[in-house]
Amino acid sequence: MKTFQRLARPVIQLLGIIPALLFLSGCKDAGYLDVDAADRPPLSAYISFVNARPVDTGLYFWTFTDKVTPAPVAINKASEYLPTVFGNVQINFTEGTNTSYKASYQFGNSATFTATGRPNGPIATFYHTVVAARTANNKADSLILFYDDLKAPASGKAKLRFINLSPGAGSLNVVQNGKTLFNQVAYGRAANSALSGEALSAWSLGPFETVDAGTFNIDYLDFSTNAKVGTASFQLEAGKIYTVFTQGLLNARPAFGTSVIEHPVK
Repeated sequence: MKTFQRLARPVIQLLGIIPALLFLSGCKDAGYLDVDAADRPPLSAYISFVNARPVDTGLYFWTFTDKVTPAPVAINKASEYLPTVFGNVQINFTEGTNTSYKASYQFGNSATFTATGRPNGPIATFYHTVVAARTANNKADSLILFYDDLKAPASGKAKLRFINLSPGAGSLNVVQNGKTLFNQVAYGRAANSALSGEALSAWSLGPFETVDAGTFNIDYLDFSTNAKVGTASFQLEAGKIYTVFTQGLLNARPAFGTSVIEHPVK
């Protein structure tokens, strides 16, 4: 898992964060039940933990009372995918050497994704991203769970998921060379996500979009005013999968910017 950061300029943002959004992942289920019980490896979910809080402090992530991340995850960075428990799981994070939970959320209620059993928890053999973030008003901490679809992109293409994670910046339009790539992305949401209705599925909560590889020079526009609130430039390579997210604060420190996570293809 590679994580790198491209800073933009100070800007704006809104909305109370959804304490648990989800997004799906690639399953590798190779005849598990056909193997003798004594020879079966333990089933695990796999989670990459992201520190997207606008606070320059490393975070440890926990499932229940077990520390999962072996080292603190730095601001705007991601851990590798780590094996974790699955199902109804309490996920927490702590700052530095402090053992008091800054945020704690119980993900679960269903062994698989369902429209009525949300918020669903980590699923065995699936890949997930869990983000530590702030609420939109930057007054509290929260956690967001995504399922990650890590199937390879089409030949010559890249896969991109965009998430709005800058508290106070409001809903954003993402524009490249005058063309809108993503429209009205609310805080705590992924672009083109569907959280209800006929389109609802685990994949729809945080879809990866197939895009042309190359350099992306983008502008962030306030959806309500169309005013430019920031810019970013990043490179996407063919055959790779990325999550791009806004981070930081408008008119405050750390400054508004953009971070890019590269996911492994599974």
